[in-house]
Amino acid sequence: MTFSGWHVYGLLQRSDKKYDEAIKCYRNALKWDKDNLQILRDLSLLQIQMRDLEGYRETRYQLLQLRPAQRASWIGYAIAYHLLEDYEMAAKIIEEFRKTQQTSPDKVDYEYSELLLYQNQVLREAGLFREALEHLTTYEKQICDKLAVEETKGELLLSLERFEEAADVYRQLQERNPENWSYYHGLEKALKPASTQEKLKIYEEAWEKYPKGLVPRRLPLSFLSGDKFRECLDPYLRMNFSKGCPPVFTTLRSLYQDKEKVSIIEELVVGFETSLRSCRMFSPNDDGKEEPPTTLLWVQYFLAQHYDQIGQHTKALEYINAAIESTPTLIELFLIKAKIYKHAGNIREAARWMDEAQALDTADRFINSKCAKYLLKAGLIKEAEEMCAKFTREGASAVENLNEMQCMWFQTECALAYKSMKKYGEALKKCHEIERHFVEITDDQFDFHTYCMRKMTLRSYVDLLKLEDVLRMHPFYFKASQTAILIYLNLHDNPLTDDSKELQADTGNLTDKELKKLRNKQRRAQKKAQLEEEKKNAEKEKQLKNQKKKKEDDDEEIGGPKEELIPEKLARVENPLDEAVKFLTPLKNLVKNKIDTHLLAFEIYFRKEKFLLMLQSVKRAYAIDPDHPWLHQCLVRFFKGVSESKDLAESVSMVLKQEISRLFGESNGKSFNQAFLTKHFNSIPHRVAAAKMMFYLDPSTQKKAVDLAIALDESLNNRNIQICTEVLENLRDGSLGEAKETAELYRAECHKICPYTLAFMPPGYEENMKIAVNGDVSTETEELANDM
Repeated sequence: MTFSGWHVYGLLQRSDKKYDEAIKCYRNALKWDKDNLQILRDLSLLQIQMRDLEGYRETRYQLLQLRPAQRASWIGYAIAYHLLEDYEMAAKIIEEFRKTQQTSPDKVDYEYSELLLYQNQVLREAGLFREALEHLTTYEKQICDKLAVEETKGELLLSLERFEEAADVYRQLQERNPENWSYYHGLEKALKPASTQEKLKIYEEAWEKYPKGLVPRRLPLSFLSGDKFRECLDPYLRMNFSKGCPPVFTTLRSLYQDKEKVSIIEELVVGFETSLRSCRMFSPNDDGKEEPPTTLLWVQYFLAQHYDQIGQHTKALEYINAAIESTPTLIELFLIKAKIYKHAGNIREAARWMDEAQALDTADRFINSKCAKYLLKAGLIKEAEEMCAKFTREGASAVENLNEMQCMWFQTECALAYKSMKKYGEALKKCHEIERHFVEITDDQFDFHTYCMRKMTLRSYVDLLKLEDVLRMHPFYFKASQTAILIYLNLHDNPLTDDSKELQADTGNLTDKELKKLRNKQRRAQKKAQLEEEKKNAEKEKQLKNQKKKKEDDDEEIGGPKEELIPEKLARVENPLDEAVKFLTPLKNLVKNKIDTHLLAFEIYFRKEKFLLMLQSVKRAYAIDPDHPWLHQCLVRFFKGVSESKDLAESVSMVLKQEISRLFGESNGKSFNQAFLTKHFNSIPHRVAAAKMMFYLDPSTQKKAVDLAIALDESLNNRNIQICTEVLENLRDGSLGEAKETAELYRAECHKICPYTLAFMPPGYEENMKIAVNGDVSTETEELANDM
């Protein structure tokens, strides 16, 4: 085959996203014509795409030799060294290229400006701070981005310990934007205050300079305490309440880890509320003018969020209801009421109030998205789709359009909703769609390899490459992968059975009357499903006409149609564990700092009986948090699994024994579990983990294990809705043996503690809960909500 044949074959492979194969084709083409510019350029693009940095450097060097007059040849070669972390060489190449640029010192050219800033970035990354500062000072006039110059100068002066000059730079930056937190932190580092009082002086100066500034009043609240904290908090809150600033609680949320500060905030704001009710002033001793009625509204709004944060949901609802009564048209109030119900564990009621908020302004996309999210959490998928359809393209299915727009928050929530409904195929479809989005994002960077060098947006380009390297660290990917792995684990443990066989087995035990009733019910359900199917098909046909042309164009662009994701097929894979590993691999590479990654890995390898990989997983998890309840369960199961296995190779057995003695010491499974329980006796999650392992190791201890898990004393730590819901699930699913009666008693006890939580409501309550999207809700529900 000739060089052109290999080149064309390489282009075909590239269009099919088979980049490794395309690289081989280009290399074969270069054997015939080693100086072919087009092939070298195409090869360099694939090498940077696949992060073959050594190969990329060699190719860029060849291009530089062949075309030394071209800008892209120099820039590409410099970037290759930069990515290989040879910063000094990269800086030298850029400097040599910069010398060839004929630019007047007074002329401002954007592309030259970007080159200078990129050169400065390389010098900083090389640790050459003095040279970087000199470079910045020399070419300051020729750089367009003046803000970047000043910010970089401040950082460099701090690195060089020239604190007085750094302080001057940060003061100038404050004048430019007194609401930027980083400028105050920079000034603190430059002035090096020795005490809290000296640190406070920095902010007191800022109060005088910027009397309307909120940030200089907020930042001292993080390091002050006691009376000084109260003294600074008072004017900060007054300013915000008078202005009517909705996010004031959000700015203070980080302070809620300190109980002393929480009590001061509560005392102060409750005092404001009482005083505003009686005399329309923040304090009866104030000599100023009266506050407008809206000030009381924002104080109540704040208190509702405050009590919600500390778990006092009844008080939170009292304040938000009072605010709604006074101003029933303010969307933010309904939004907070929905959040309170969500945190209280009643997502159905939360979704209903979020829908009320959405109905007040149907043109607000943020509220629309929030409402859709709450509907999904409540399991109302169809209603959520209808809600989103208000903002999606006409003539296209909302779900298809959201997938096309890579709307991952919707898809992750959909996956979780389907998982909770046990519709595993649909849930997996959403997880795979999200995985495809990340593949697309990785592929999309290809176009930027030439564009960024041509437009000289080099800093952004390098940032993009670094982002793409860790793309799957994103929370959306982690959430989707975690959901998919848990579903595949469940499908491995409980494979889906043939529905018709299952139905035959069930009907065999029914009387004639019951069988007739069941058949009628099935016929009605079949008829309803048929009508829905016909309606869906009609809609699909209409949408297909609109989408056909676009799909053809897309398929042509991305190199062939993608395999269709069929829920039924996804839920009935031959080997669920192998599918789970596909989702796990990127997490193991990129999300090593999360304990869940290693515990999910353990769950997969435990079922595969891969003992060395199980050991690797528990050791990595142990390094992150040795006292994690889930890790404890994994360790006990691992210990038991190793002790019961007989067919292990001698070398494997020796390694396992050695490592087990390090992890467990001389103890066996039972004594290890007892030691864990003794250490964490006052923590509910740890008690539950120990109880489950107690029953796992010895089923005769069921009563003791159940009693341990269901304790709800006030003295116990971590008593919250989430852990109580998990305990209830464990009592019902057999993790603690047969305990249905105990589960009902436990539910009733939890209901007394958490009266709003849906999971603890009496049987039949959910049937009375109705949500009509943008419609009327039954009065029965309304009365119930008011009673709550």
